[in-house]
Amino acid sequence: MMSASVPAEPAPVSRAQLQQVVDGLHGSPHDVLGPHPHDGAVTIRVLKPLARSVTVRRVDGTTFDLTHEHDGIWVGVLPAQEGIAVPDYRLEVAYDDAGSHSVDDPYRFLPSLGEVDLHLLNEGRHEQLWRVLGARVHTYEAPLGDPVTGTAFAVWAPSARAARLKGDFNSWDGREHPMRQLGSSGIWELFVPGVASGTCYKFALLCADGQWREKADPMAAYAQIPPETASRVFASQHEWTDQEWMSERGRRQGISAPMSIYELHLASWRRGKTWAEMAEELPAYVADLGFTHVELMPVMQHPFGGSWGYHVTSYFAPDSRFGDPDGFRLLVDRLHQAGVGVILDWVPGHFATDEWALARFDGTPLYEDPNPQRGWHKEWGSHIFNFGRNEVRNFLYANALYWLEEFHADGLRVDGVASMLYLDYAREPGEWTPNKFGGRENLEAVQFLQEMNATVYKRVPDAMTIAEESTSWPQVTGPTDVGGLGFGFKWNMGWMHDTLGYLARDPVHRAHHHHEMTFPLVYAWSEHYVLPLSHDEVVHGKGSLLRKMPGDRWQQLASLRAYLAYMWAHPGKQLLFMGCELGQESEWAEARELDWWLLDHPEHRGVQSLVRDLNRTYAESPALWQRDSDPDGFGWIDANDAGRNVFTFVRRGFEGTPDLACVANFAAIPHQGFRLGLPSPGQWDEILNTDAESYTGSGVGNLGGITAVAGEHHGQPAHAEVVVPPLATVWFRAR
Repeated sequence: MMSASVPAEPAPVSRAQLQQVVDGLHGSPHDVLGPHPHDGAVTIRVLKPLARSVTVRRVDGTTFDLTHEHDGIWVGVLPAQEGIAVPDYRLEVAYDDAGSHSVDDPYRFLPSLGEVDLHLLNEGRHEQLWRVLGARVHTYEAPLGDPVTGTAFAVWAPSARAARLKGDFNSWDGREHPMRQLGSSGIWELFVPGVASGTCYKFALLCADGQWREKADPMAAYAQIPPETASRVFASQHEWTDQEWMSERGRRQGISAPMSIYELHLASWRRGKTWAEMAEELPAYVADLGFTHVELMPVMQHPFGGSWGYHVTSYFAPDSRFGDPDGFRLLVDRLHQAGVGVILDWVPGHFATDEWALARFDGTPLYEDPNPQRGWHKEWGSHIFNFGRNEVRNFLYANALYWLEEFHADGLRVDGVASMLYLDYAREPGEWTPNKFGGRENLEAVQFLQEMNATVYKRVPDAMTIAEESTSWPQVTGPTDVGGLGFGFKWNMGWMHDTLGYLARDPVHRAHHHHEMTFPLVYAWSEHYVLPLSHDEVVHGKGSLLRKMPGDRWQQLASLRAYLAYMWAHPGKQLLFMGCELGQESEWAEARELDWWLLDHPEHRGVQSLVRDLNRTYAESPALWQRDSDPDGFGWIDANDAGRNVFTFVRRGFEGTPDLACVANFAAIPHQGFRLGLPSPGQWDEILNTDAESYTGSGVGNLGGITAVAGEHHGQPAHAEVVVPPLATVWFRAR
């Protein structure tokens, strides 16, 4: 290499501007730092506060020594090269105690966001927000040298006075990496060459109150394992192998498709497992039981495990406790290969209060609603998003798309929809203000939910969204163009509450509460429903599903089996929380895994075997799911047999599909010679009996099936004499 002399004076910059750069207060440090054509040459300024010397090396090998100009800023002038406005160069930086290092200059690169990106961001309509904000491994082509790979960082912080990057790449000293503000967009941006996947970083923001604060990246794809709080750069290397599933999932997830969902909390399903280890175990287990889908309680990064994932700090990062994001991709991939769909629990209604995360991100209530009557969730002790702000709605619905598009999730179950819809949710009079029409509806939240659902179904039409909504809000699953919220399905909390209330009573008292089981059929077709027996029903002193049942141990197990079969035959899709398939004795606790040892006992293996047979028989019986959204797909045989605690009904599929009759007996005694009205004469097979000996039942049933003869009974044109076992549900299917 040969050294060249300085051909001209550098472009002038005021001492005040130089000091602003040093202090990190210059909103556009690229105007001072990096290469700038001037007076027929190129001025280069570099910020290296701890350097002993700095030298510029061009790709042709020539070098130019820079001189110290002001408090860590070095300057020099390079001769112009014909046809090249800005040269390709590297820096040789020497330190007193760390030798010399060859590095690239972050301030010689154009912004990684274009004008269209900024326009869409300000409009709140950038549907792939994760492709422009956060930390993205990026490569710039170099006309005369090798391509330059590094990481492009960008963060939305409109009220910040200044922004710096801190991370592994600068020994967590942000002085070397002030960021530039892109016009009036509120976006701060910097490309740092050489920063690779796995690098830890944070944004240092000079907030609106004049205080510097370190913040994790709201768009981080990866995060440190709690209690550490830094974000991490991540570039996926996963190659998907689920093409067959993805091409077919549209027909697997419709209203007229079979759907049974296994809900689980990954950390307590099996303790101490990584994504990769769960990818080896979970798909086989769920597929063996015949569930069509899993629903994962929140996998987004959260600092406190006791929140079960519902207090999120990094909405775009899978939980690092289990491994990196590609590990989660592997788990989804393996589930798809096993024929199992993946629904993710998603929490757009509120977020965690940790000061290093989203809360008062730029010194102002940026993500949270500034009105404390709308921005604080006193029941959960968390912030509520500002649904009236375009950029916040964009952040949220882009996050929904992110999990569906980047991780191949098949659906999102949206948590706490009721808390979003009502201004007076969990508030006393005087603690809330009506909307502009004088009502209690949160109009901005309604707009967000409609916008989110419409965007999801536009971009990913074969995915689904599911609302956890516990009130009578109309048209939760209605189309947005007629005023509906646009969800694909809604959890039927009323069904869950009523049926569990009925089952909790001693059989001798159930006759007086018969309507609690029949009432859900009054509104069963007002929405597209999922019947949930979720984690919320087996925690916080509520006891396990098994222990909700009265009576001795035999009666509890029998009642549980009868209830599950009743649920699987009821209109709507079904969801069962992990452990219920084992007849879990103790209520769920996130700090320990399921009581797998229960499977050493025949009666618990019997419950698991029943769940397996329920799913198999359900999938093989189109009458149970083809017309879930059609009232004509269901008919009571006798809805009023309260004296015997019996419920009988028929399910019908499309033309040519055999009918299925369900008899559910929640009395502790059998009924011999039970006359059952049926929709057609002929042979009917007993295809499922929860009292079967294989489930450790008493073995009472109808071996060989039943024969229906013509003759009206219960409004049906035929009838048969059947044996109804105690605390049991029996399914009959026409041949």
